[in-house]
Amino acid sequence: MSTSGIRLFNFGDPKIKTLHITWFAFFLTFVVWFSHAPMLAYIKEVFGLSSAEVKALLILNVALTIPSRIVIGTLVDKYGPRIVYSILLVIGGGICLGFAAAQTYEQLAIMRFLSGFIGAGFVIGIRMVSEWFPAKQVGVAEGIYGGWGNFGSAAGAMTLPTIALMYGGENGWRYALVSIGVIAMLYGLFYYKMARNTPKGSTYFKPKKSGGLEVTSKKDFVFYILMNIPMYAALAVLTWKLSPTNIGLLDGFSTNAIYVTLVVLFFIQLKAIYRVNAENLKNGVPELHRYKFKQVAVLNVAYFATFGSELAVVSMLPLFFLETFEGLDPVKAGLLASGFAFMNLVARPTGGHLSDKIGRKKTLSVLILGLAIGYMVLSQIDGGWWIPLAVIATMCCSFFVQAGEGAVFAVVPLIQRRMTGQIAGMAGAYGNVGAVCYLTVLSFVDYSTFFMVIAASAAVVFMMVQFMDEPSGKMAEVLPDGTVQLIDVE
Repeated sequence: MSTSGIRLFNFGDPKIKTLHITWFAFFLTFVVWFSHAPMLAYIKEVFGLSSAEVKALLILNVALTIPSRIVIGTLVDKYGPRIVYSILLVIGGGICLGFAAAQTYEQLAIMRFLSGFIGAGFVIGIRMVSEWFPAKQVGVAEGIYGGWGNFGSAAGAMTLPTIALMYGGENGWRYALVSIGVIAMLYGLFYYKMARNTPKGSTYFKPKKSGGLEVTSKKDFVFYILMNIPMYAALAVLTWKLSPTNIGLLDGFSTNAIYVTLVVLFFIQLKAIYRVNAENLKNGVPELHRYKFKQVAVLNVAYFATFGSELAVVSMLPLFFLETFEGLDPVKAGLLASGFAFMNLVARPTGGHLSDKIGRKKTLSVLILGLAIGYMVLSQIDGGWWIPLAVIATMCCSFFVQAGEGAVFAVVPLIQRRMTGQIAGMAGAYGNVGAVCYLTVLSFVDYSTFFMVIAASAAVVFMMVQFMDEPSGKMAEVLPDGTVQLIDVE
C-alpha cells in the first residue's frame, strides 16, 4: 500500500517503522485517556453516582490536557520524543491502574483529572514524525499518525466493554482498565528500546531556551501573550463548571483558590516568555531566522474549530441520536454516533495528503469551509429525518472536521523545526479549549443552536485562515557547531 509515495508496509524502511510504532503509541494514549467512557454505565452503578457526578468526571478528563500539552511540547523539544513518549506511556498506564483501583468517588475524580495528562501524547509524535519524513510527505505522514492514533478512543469503546463482560461481576470494568494500563506501561518500555529521535546522521534541533516559544518581533511577542489568555480562560470556565454554583464538586474556597492560582500561573508564564525572548526583543533577529507568529495563531484557531468541535460532538452525539429519533436504545444510538470517530482512519490522512499535493493554505481553507457547511446541515436534523440520511450527514461532516485536523498538522512542522513540539502543544491545547467552549455553549442551548454556533465559529476561522502565508522556501536552523542548516518546507 502506497500513500503519497509512502509505502506503508515497507517495514525495512526505518521511517516507516518509526511511523508505525509512533502512531500505535498515540493509539494507546487515546485508549487510556477515554477508557472510562465505555465503562461509565458500570462505574455509575457500582458507585451509585448521580448524573452530575458523571458529568464532573467527563469535565475532569479534559481539564489537565490543556496545560499538559504545552508542558509536553516543551519537554519534547528539549529532551526528544523517544524518552518523553516512553515516560508518558508508563505514567499514563499507572494512572489508569489507579483509576481502576479507586474505592471512592473522590479517588475516581482525582485519577480522572490526572488522566488528562496522557491526552498530551499526541504532541510528541508530531515532532517525531516530522523528524523522519521530508516536507513533501510530512502532511500525509502526520495524517496517518493522527488519524490512526485518534481511532484509539473508538477502539477502546468497541473492546473494553467486551473485556469487562469476559471477566464478569461488578469488578469486570476494573480488570478491563487494568489490562489496558499494563499494556500501555509495557509499550512505553518497548518504545524506548525501538524508537530513535532522528534518522542516522541527522541533527535534533533544540530551542536555545525553554519556557516559551521564541518569537522574532515585538509585535509577535504581544500577539503570543494574547494567544495564551484563552487557555487560562478555558481552565477558569472548567473551574466554574465544577464550582458550587454548577456541579458542586469543588467548594467555594477551592474554587477561588484555583482562580487565584490561574492568575499567578499566567504571570509566571509571562515572566518565562519574556526571559526566553529578552535577547531577541533587545537585539532583533536576523531575517534568515525570522518566522511569523500569525502562522501559529491561525493553526491554533483552526484546531479550535476542528478538534475542539470533534471532542465536543463525540461527547454529545449518542445522546443527540437517542433524543432525536424515537425507537432507538442507548446501544443503537452509540453505534450510530460512532461513525463520527470512525472517519478518523481515512479523513485525517486524506487532509494531510491533500495538503502535500495542492497546498497547505488552500487545503485548510476548503476543509474549514466544508466543516462549516457540514455543521449547518447537522443543525437541520430532526425526528422527521430518515435515520440513515442523518448518519450519512454526520459522517460527511466528520470527514471535513478530521481532514481539517490533518491539514493543520501538515503545516505545524513547517514553521520552525526546533520548536515543533511547542507549536504542536499550543495548537493541541487550543483544540481542548475549543471543546470546553463548545460544551459550555451546549449546556445553555438546544442541539440545533449548538451545531449552528460551531458552524458560525468555523466561518470566522475560515476568514482567519486567509491571513496565513503558504509555507515556502527554507527554514534556517543552527547546528551545534554554530553553522546554519537550511531545511526545505516545500
